[in-house]
Amino acid sequence: MTDTAVTGAFTAARLDRLPASRWHRKITLIVGIGSFFDLYEVFLGGVLGAALAERWQLGHTAKAWVIAAAFLGMFVGANVLSVLADRVGRRRMFLVNLGAYAGCSLLCAFAPDLPWLLALRFLSGIGLGAELVLVDTYLAEFLPRAVRGRYIAWAYTLGFLGVPVVALLGARLVAAHQVLGVDGWRWLLVAGGLGAAFLQLMRRRLPESPRWLMVQGRDREAERIVADIEARVAHETGGSLPLVPAAGTPPERKVPLGALLRGDHRRRTVMWCVFQVLQTVGYYGFGSLAPVVLTAKGHTVTDSLLYAALGFCGYPIGSALSVPLIDRIERRTLIAAAALAIAACGLVFGLADAPWLIVGSGFALTLCSNVFSNAFHVYQTEIFPTGLRSSAIGIAYSLSRLTSVVLPFLALSVLARFGAVAVFAGSAVLMVLLCLDVVLLGPRSTGRSLERI
Repeated sequence: MTDTAVTGAFTAARLDRLPASRWHRKITLIVGIGSFFDLYEVFLGGVLGAALAERWQLGHTAKAWVIAAAFLGMFVGANVLSVLADRVGRRRMFLVNLGAYAGCSLLCAFAPDLPWLLALRFLSGIGLGAELVLVDTYLAEFLPRAVRGRYIAWAYTLGFLGVPVVALLGARLVAAHQVLGVDGWRWLLVAGGLGAAFLQLMRRRLPESPRWLMVQGRDREAERIVADIEARVAHETGGSLPLVPAAGTPPERKVPLGALLRGDHRRRTVMWCVFQVLQTVGYYGFGSLAPVVLTAKGHTVTDSLLYAALGFCGYPIGSALSVPLIDRIERRTLIAAAALAIAACGLVFGLADAPWLIVGSGFALTLCSNVFSNAFHVYQTEIFPTGLRSSAIGIAYSLSRLTSVVLPFLALSVLARFGAVAVFAGSAVLMVLLCLDVVLLGPRSTGRSLERI
């Protein structure tokens, strides 16, 4: 092992052995709030589709484009910005993506017609394309392995508050039609843009990932950041830090992108790409289509948004529920169990017509969805090396966004021809295939260092 490799392994071991501290909780909070805006924007599409259908006389295709436009932008952003994050740094791309989203979201609020709305939603999506990829990558590279799962789960619990927020705000603002002389749905876009702009100011003080710096050969910068973190943690915990264990596997130096399709990485890359395509239907399909499905069943737009909002309350609760589970149960086992529960709850939601059953099954589905989501977000950070982590996650994640572009067109066509039950039955079949993919091809990861995995 070379001197630089030994240094890299030692740096990773120093980060992993730190006790959880207020500093770790602070970066989890700042980074986690960013996922709020990504998820707010994802589920905003379904609210806008339902709200504008009558106002702008939208047909099935136009409603599908309202939902799909942001996802198409996210597909582009995930491919471009996540790869750039492996080249120019995690912190820099954090600032680029939020700044682009904030500006485009504010412009979107002033869209005079459907073409302008779709174009600006697409640009907003590019800005957010790598947000969740960067949240996962950045936190995984800083957090000690003993709390990595729990803290990333807490970050997403903050983020998933955005889902009921957008639905509840949507129900109120759509019902009000106008606030201060401005259409209610436009205020939803203003809120997202201003919130992201404020968060960008908070993120300017975040340090760069020492693991990424080591991969780039910038050892002195990495050493300075790690030493500063150790000093902060020692001060906060009021005692001496644990001894650094014997260094294990070092982080790799710069790795070409083509390595994802060679050797051990190929199996994981194929497994994760298949996973991301399948999970989109079960996970994002419900959140983005629920208001449209309910209006198709004959419920009013206001009632549909209210029922969806109440069901969406399961998202943050499910995310919080995952915290005590995520470091105790092997990741891939937890992913598979939650996916099967999503499939079952989706079938009940598709059959439900009574308001109590719609809300109850929707709540159960979203609760299971975020046990599933948090488990897979942690898992994907662990199965790829530091030099390729952001690129690998981003490229696979972009496939989920591309699937999300196609999904509204297919799902709304199936909904119009065969009804809600057919939509959720198809989703259930795909979730079973997802379970087989992860259990048969995915490696174990719980409790292991990133370098060892």
